[in-house]
Amino acid sequence: MGFMPAEVSAAHLDKVRAIMSKQNLDAVLVYYDEFNIGNGWYLTGWCPQFESGAVLVPREGEPLLLGGPESEPFAKQDSAIKATRNFKPFMVPDEEYPASVIIGFPELFAELKKSIGSLKRIGMVGADRMPLGCYNAIAAGFAGVELADATEDFLHLRYVKDDWERSNIAKAFALADASYDAMKAAIKPGAQEIHVAAAGEFAARSRGASGFGFTAIVGSGARANAVVPTASSKELVAGETVMIGLAPKVNGYAGVMGDYLPVSGEYTADQKECLKVLREAFRMTKAMLKPGAVGREIDAPARRFCEKHGLDGYLICPFAHTIGIHEAECPFFGPNSNDVLKPGMTVCVDVSFFGHPKWHGSRIETGYEITENGARPLSAKMDALHTSEVK
Repeated sequence: MGFMPAEVSAAHLDKVRAIMSKQNLDAVLVYYDEFNIGNGWYLTGWCPQFESGAVLVPREGEPLLLGGPESEPFAKQDSAIKATRNFKPFMVPDEEYPASVIIGFPELFAELKKSIGSLKRIGMVGADRMPLGCYNAIAAGFAGVELADATEDFLHLRYVKDDWERSNIAKAFALADASYDAMKAAIKPGAQEIHVAAAGEFAARSRGASGFGFTAIVGSGARANAVVPTASSKELVAGETVMIGLAPKVNGYAGVMGDYLPVSGEYTADQKECLKVLREAFRMTKAMLKPGAVGREIDAPARRFCEKHGLDGYLICPFAHTIGIHEAECPFFGPNSNDVLKPGMTVCVDVSFFGHPKWHGSRIETGYEITENGARPLSAKMDALHTSEVK
């Protein structure tokens, strides 16, 4: 059972062919692997395990999944693109598959010639993410064919989400709400960070999560300085705060939540001061989420506010970024960004600082759908929490 309906894949492929027409390309090769799933998932709703691969989209004819034989049966079941070829550059090195048909560039060229004729110019998407050996094999195999970088145009296809994508993102935020409740309930003195993570992961998986956008973040005390600390066996200590975050996925699209919570159940007066700064910066950033706003404009008010409170040396991340197949994906609306906010984008307000000598690290986060009228919360629960006054 696949995640992506065939009609959604077909619509996304049509957008790729528009890029091909614009750049005068005969085909586009879209690279993906387990660590760089986004571009491939956008077309297939699928990603292999162990092996890497690519979607080859010709100017005419059906697209092909170029991968390895270990993932081929998995692809035929779950990928929206069913035509597979076991292709040498993407196989596990030195592993043998005697029962599989393996092709190389001569066979690939012969097949493409039947559908599109001569192959003169290929657009590469994600070539900068390929292992060097894989890239060298492809470059050598396509000798005589011009390789053009089509990554930037392709990434822009993913900026504004379609109805199906936004629907899945909204469902993923509902799972994040459930995970938040479960993780908050698990926080108490003596509990291990990993137990808090397990509570959130179970809440999401048991409600249908297809995966996670990142490994659960649970950082208590000074461990919160690690920016994205994965849960450890450290026990939570009374009087500490703990930074939590989880990004459940539905059909491969992420939601997220993040918060800064007291281990003992009540914030100290000093911890309340930290939370006041976080929430005011959050409200400032949310207020900037209007169509037409530019990244540097969105980031500026909260950044100035945090700097006035002595946090200028601890602001590691931008305060807003889009969310989709990845929990954090471009565009990132940071202090030097010229990206423009548009209706149909799904955006997280993600206010954080790290390395503070007294407050350590903290993050509060939730997401919004950008509409013609501004930002609509993807989680009413977390929006109400993060925009409320600290009492």
